[in-house]
Amino acid sequence: MDMEFRHLRSFLAIADELHFGRAAAKLHLTQPSLSQQLQRLERALGVELVTRTSHVVRLTPAGEAFEVQARTIVAQLATAERTAREAAAGRAGTVNLGYNFFAGRHILPATLAKLADDYPDVTVEPRELRTGPQLAALADGTLDVALVYGQPATARFASRRLLRVPMVAVVGREHRWAGRPGVPFAELAHQPCMLFDRAQCPAMYDEILGSARRSGIALTVARSVDDPSATAFVVSVKPLVAFASASYGLGASALGARVVAVRLYDPVPMIDLYAVWRVEERNPLVAAFLDSMASAGPFRAPGVT
Repeated sequence: MDMEFRHLRSFLAIADELHFGRAAAKLHLTQPSLSQQLQRLERALGVELVTRTSHVVRLTPAGEAFEVQARTIVAQLATAERTAREAAAGRAGTVNLGYNFFAGRHILPATLAKLADDYPDVTVEPRELRTGPQLAALADGTLDVALVYGQPATARFASRRLLRVPMVAVVGREHRWAGRPGVPFAELAHQPCMLFDRAQCPAMYDEILGSARRSGIALTVARSVDDPSATAFVVSVKPLVAFASASYGLGASALGARVVAVRLYDPVPMIDLYAVWRVEERNPLVAAFLDSMASAGPFRAPGVT
C-alpha cells in the first residue's frame, strides 16, 4: 500500500476544514497539490474518502471511518517523535500528568519538589481530572501518568498503590448533620444523596454502594452531579448528602464556603490511590517521575492513624 504520512495530514486537514482552499492554506500547499495527495491516498486505499461539489465538501462513510484511525496514527507518531527527542536529551522533556484533588494536595507537592531537585530540566504538565477521564487520556497517549482511585483492571496499564484514603459525607451548613462529629453509615438510609456517574470514578462509586450494602441499607440517589466543584455548591443549598475524599471534604469550606465534612463510620468507606502508567511506556521521563514520587513518600492520608 503506497500511503505516506503527508497524505494522512492532508486528509485530516480536509476533514477539519471541509474546504479545500482553507485546508491547503493550513498546510501551506496549493489546492492542486492537496487534491493530488488526496487522490493518491484514495487510490492506495481503494475507496473514496471525500466527495465535493462546487459548494459542499463532505466525508464519505468510508472517510468518516478512516478519519478516526488516521487521527490515532497521527497522534501516535507525534508521541513517538516527542519521545525520541526527549530520550535524545537524556534528562530533559515533559511528563503529562493527570491527578485528582487528593493527589494534588498530598502527593504532588513533595513529588514535584523532589523531581525538580533531581531532574531540573523535566517539565510536568498537570491536569486535574476524575479517574475515568484520566484513564481514557492515559490510554490515548494524552497523559503519561495518572493518579487515580482504584487499580485499573487492564493489562495495558501498570500501577503502584500509594495509600488508602477515607471518605466523608459532605453537607450544607444548614443540614442537621453539620454539627455532628460523625455519623454511622446506616443513617444514610434516611437521607437523599447525591452521586456521580460511575464512569467518572468507578472505585469511589463502588465503595459507596458497597458500604451501603455492608450496612444493610439502600441509598436514595436524588441527584447526579459529575463536577466535583458543583457538588459543593449544590449541597450548600439543597438538603442532600454528597461523598468525597477526606481531603476534599476537609477543604470543602474553602471551596464552597457553606459546606462541611462529616465523618462516616461503621463502616468507614475507604478507597485506594494509585499511580498508573502504560506498560509499553516509551517516555523515559515517566520512570524519573515515579522514582521521585517513591523517594518523596511514604504518603499519609488525613484521618488515618
